[in-house]
Amino acid sequence: MSWPRRIFFALAAPVAALVFSLVVSGIVLEISGHSAIDAFKSMWQYTDSTDSVVATINRAIPYYVSALAVAIGFKMALFNIGVDGQLRMAAVLAAAAGAAVNFKIPVVQVSYVILVAVAVGAAWALIAGILKVWRGVSEVISTIMLNSIATALTAYLLANYLKAVNQPGDLVIKTRPLPPSSFIPPLNRFFELFGFHLPPNTQLNGFFVGAVLLGVGFYVLVWRTRFGFDLRATGANPAAARASGVNPKSMIVKTMLISGGIAGLVAIGPLLGDPQFHRYGEQFPTTLGFTGIAVALVGRNHPVGIAFAALLFAYIERATQVLALQNIPQEISKIMQGSIILSAVIAYEIVRRARVAAEVRDAAAKAEPRGAAGGAVPEPVPA
Repeated sequence: MSWPRRIFFALAAPVAALVFSLVVSGIVLEISGHSAIDAFKSMWQYTDSTDSVVATINRAIPYYVSALAVAIGFKMALFNIGVDGQLRMAAVLAAAAGAAVNFKIPVVQVSYVILVAVAVGAAWALIAGILKVWRGVSEVISTIMLNSIATALTAYLLANYLKAVNQPGDLVIKTRPLPPSSFIPPLNRFFELFGFHLPPNTQLNGFFVGAVLLGVGFYVLVWRTRFGFDLRATGANPAAARASGVNPKSMIVKTMLISGGIAGLVAIGPLLGDPQFHRYGEQFPTTLGFTGIAVALVGRNHPVGIAFAALLFAYIERATQVLALQNIPQEISKIMQGSIILSAVIAYEIVRRARVAAEVRDAAAKAEPRGAAGGAVPEPVPA
């Protein structure tokens, strides 16, 4: 298949999904008595600024990492619905561990907090992997139940053991603040080296670099290593993978460990890189894990596609904030996201079938004798 056709098939589905979501959202706006054109124009003007671009990227970082945690399970036909619970456990324990120990050396302190988050997330995901391998429990059911357990357990730990002593009048339950050596510096100074200055009070989360490196590592692991080949083979055909020497049970446990470890990293961006937090509490971002599932589906479990999907979801959330000033319900963002997911699933399947049909036609054309295409077929040589 030629490169132009490959590019067409790669872009057709996401573009169709985006157009469909805009049409659906426009219809909803018109039905509710608001001008769709005016609403979309306001959304564009609101996000047409440097601070909005930075805010969109900052919001997309945890979505991206969360989607990678889900995607590595999807590549093996494992549905890790428990990313939200895994990152909750990782966030509260990493925040508490970071506040309890201060190595005073930023590299050591940040690495320590990251290791705690990864270990906790992997350990919480391992429970579902063990239940699936040894007891045959569906990972969908076990991870959903573990989400509820994690929510209750983090609340119990925070309220009884890990909470900080608040100032009088401060009723927010939270852990003790992390020491400054735990902070990941923003990337503002990096851009200043090239003469680009971000607006005042605007900081690009330093964990952006970590998310990029994580995406590169994800690609190398899944598509350029033997483990990744075994993972994809097990997901595509477990029986064939077993016949080739792959142990499916071992792959399930390893994949859940990696998925949970990545889920633990979701907490690092807000925890260490966002000056609004630097501790875990009731105001810590929620539903990041569930949004990651949608982002992974729209991004087709590929790190590049996931990056665009995460930016799209973050952009929609940022852009729809201005609708409240026009008395338009902000729930329009949920409608847009939902229609994107629905249309993406349908569009990808349609494009997949069209691509397969095109590949079959190309293969048939190459295998066709020259005589069928108008050329001369040489006469057989008599014996």
